[in-house]
Amino acid sequence: MAQMTVQVVTPDGLKYDHHASFIHAVTKEIGILPGHINLIAPLEVDELKVRRVDDESHVDWIAVNGGIIEVKDDFITIVADSAERERDIDVSRAERAKQRAERDLEEATKSDRIDEVQRAQVALRRALNRISVGTK
Repeated sequence: MAQMTVQVVTPDGLKYDHHASFIHAVTKEIGILPGHINLIAPLEVDELKVRRVDDESHVDWIAVNGGIIEVKDDFITIVADSAERERDIDVSRAERAKQRAERDLEEATKSDRIDEVQRAQVALRRALNRISVGTK
């Protein structure tokens, strides 16, 4: 079976390192199979789906908060501001972050502070992403 190596790196170090048969990442949405052409692309705040080679039904989910993906000769490197595997996400903490972001967004919208609206929108997107991955 063809395979590729996937590594997810954050400023805190290596967060993920496995062999995969398929990866789904959201840039402008791409799917990656072994032998994919080399590329570098920006990542959205979204989930990363990694189908492992050790078991075709084994899928790892990772919440990635932006960054870049590099595909080079069946070696995939994802450099992200932060990333958490499904098993490491504290969903109740993510729910509290979501509630804070929603309050911040509402307050910023009322006062017409564009920069604070944008920050709250990003915080909300990150919290929702963590909740989505954490409840897989």
